[in-house]
Amino acid sequence: MKYLFIHQNFPGQFRHLAPALAASPDNAVVAMPLRKMPARDWRGVKLVPYHPERGSTPRVHPWVSDFETKVIRGEACFRAALGLRDRGFSPDVILAHPGWGESLFLKDVWPRARMGIYCEFYYQTKGADVGFDPEFLSVDPGDVCRVRIKNLGNLMHFEAADAAISPTAWQADTFPEPFRRRITVVHDGIDTAALTPNPDVRVLLGGNIVLSRSDEVVTFVNRNLEPYRGCHIFLRALPEILRRRPRARVLIVGADGASYGRPPGEGRTWKEIFVNEVRGAVPDADWARVHFLGRIPYEMFVKVLQLSTVHVYLTYPFVLSWSLLEAMSVGCAIVASDTPPVREAIRHDETGRLVDFFDVAGLARAVDALLDDPGGRDRLGRNARAFVRAGYDLGGVCLPRQMEWVRLLAAGESRA
Repeated sequence: MKYLFIHQNFPGQFRHLAPALAASPDNAVVAMPLRKMPARDWRGVKLVPYHPERGSTPRVHPWVSDFETKVIRGEACFRAALGLRDRGFSPDVILAHPGWGESLFLKDVWPRARMGIYCEFYYQTKGADVGFDPEFLSVDPGDVCRVRIKNLGNLMHFEAADAAISPTAWQADTFPEPFRRRITVVHDGIDTAALTPNPDVRVLLGGNIVLSRSDEVVTFVNRNLEPYRGCHIFLRALPEILRRRPRARVLIVGADGASYGRPPGEGRTWKEIFVNEVRGAVPDADWARVHFLGRIPYEMFVKVLQLSTVHVYLTYPFVLSWSLLEAMSVGCAIVASDTPPVREAIRHDETGRLVDFFDVAGLARAVDALLDDPGGRDRLGRNARAFVRAGYDLGGVCLPRQMEWVRLLAAGESRA
């Protein structure tokens, strides 16, 4: 079989599936990442990069700017695919993340190929992230129109795709019928054999502070520190957490950019805004126990989770973070936001504890109570790890299901 992967930042969500397919000597696997780089191989996958030849139109209507960008990327991928076809490559199966538009026109290049798409999120005008946080409501009533138009790429893919896959049931359920029934729910997979509890873990901070499992450590992780992932709520809870826990250290992982939602404004970061808001309520001696680690290597990230006494995870109703399931895999005791995507993994007082996303005082109380409850932490951590191993394990559950989904897709028998 010949497989073609499309992902602007390949491998992305295909980091396990693509090499697994390439491991068979009977398969030829090609991926087209959106970047400037020489063609090369990655874990048996031939990378054929491409890049758009033009940028977005200045002063284009703001409602269609996102779709224009998708069309530009789709055209670039289309023309690169024509070159690939002319060199003799004809995939049996195309596996694409449609979120950036690259795969919009590939069935016009290879109409007989079976296409499976990764359904990460269907934009909602209400009931999900938009309008969830009253602190950041849009002042433009036309934003609902812009959000609807953001789904044009999704809608065009519904016509082209033969089947789809989504990592969680909640994310799949954001997609409308009748396309929803074509979506199979299988997570990308968590390597629970590598992500394990480690009672002997040590983390060095600042060259002179060594933390171990005997220390009281509160952890919080975002890719970027921003409201979508509850940065403002957690930082506002910090003064009370530090007051209640005079021995605790707080480790905060995340960069200063913005992954989701609107940026904070020219020359500012969300971290700066919310730190400035709470800094005056925290004595210097207590603030010295707060450590912003920034973006760290994955090996260090795993150690931070293994070190954690209580891990905090907050999110809008939006895409569920890998980091929550990774924290569960290492046996963290977790306090998380009571939002729909989180409830799929965190069952209150079984695999973690849930608090209202906006309840700053309640978050501080929940963290304090769990830090005072070693028996509860052990029980929640064991249950969390068992839950992830049973339903999200990479080798035993998710990758075999993904491979079966691909087999059915290739055979024309795909079903949700």
